[in-house]
Amino acid sequence: MTVAEALRVPRHGDVSVLTIESLDIPDPRPGQVRVRVAAGGVNFIDVYQREGIYPMSLPYTPGMEGAGIVDAVGEGAGFLVGDRVAWAMRPAAHAQLALVGADALVPVPDDLDLETAAAAMLQGMTAQFLTRSTFPVQEGTRVLVHAAAGGVGQWLIQVCRALGATVIGTAGSPEKCAIATSLGAAACLNYTEYDTQEALATAVREAAGGGVDVAYDGVGKATFDASLASLRPRGMVVLFGGSSGQVPPFDLQRLNAAGSAFVTRPSLGHHAGTREELLWRSGEVFGWLLDGTVKLSIGGRFPLRDAAAAYELLESRGSTGKLLLIP
Repeated sequence: MTVAEALRVPRHGDVSVLTIESLDIPDPRPGQVRVRVAAGGVNFIDVYQREGIYPMSLPYTPGMEGAGIVDAVGEGAGFLVGDRVAWAMRPAAHAQLALVGADALVPVPDDLDLETAAAAMLQGMTAQFLTRSTFPVQEGTRVLVHAAAGGVGQWLIQVCRALGATVIGTAGSPEKCAIATSLGAAACLNYTEYDTQEALATAVREAAGGGVDVAYDGVGKATFDASLASLRPRGMVVLFGGSSGQVPPFDLQRLNAAGSAFVTRPSLGHHAGTREELLWRSGEVFGWLLDGTVKLSIGGRFPLRDAAAAYELLESRGSTGKLLLIP
């Protein structure tokens, strides 16, 4: 048993519910690994869990991705003390020590620092499955990326460009649009300049030469109608988040009117369900970082005691790049 500080969520709510506690962290059970956390990512899935949109058993330690050094190993876990590891889609990364199932851990290449590995796991693998599995992007694909200067947005632009696609981005300021175009977006539209989602969609269609094949939408309520209206016939809206709020139910006949369109709501958990799939996706993500296909931007590093400030920055959609908590 080892004592460690951890961020805790005692009840559902806004950032005011977050507390710091000292917890007794037990030795790992068979199949578990105890990790001394180097960094944990700050993500919207943590917000959805804290707010109760994704219910969690209370109290709990948040943080759905992290990286660090193996501190202790349970029987049959397959790792050694001192190994460099990372994980995603398992809670409790926002702590000095985390118990993680060995099946969720991936080895971090020696040439990759642990902060970058932590920052890449959830957003990087999200971009990987969205572009490689949900809608396989290829040479000539026309892509719309909302929140193009955000964490996943930056990944999507760079990966889509590497796969030969033309990317149209949207963002909330000229400064954010400049980030998107610097990463390879052919155009970036400042959505604050448009009075309606239909007007934004018209601009997207013009920039894309008649519409896009796929719209990657992690914003949700504020952009969904624009995403649907931006599609070419038989295009797809990939709704992978709701930073502006959840999309309300809608008439499926709208998909017919949009040109026999498709809408999907995928998640990483359903795309890394096997050990082989997890190693493939994470390995490709780490490879993109190491060969320069993707340049990852760290938007801020915060100690655990400043977690509320980190999440306020994320939820305000004022951040660019990846936010990390450093225990």
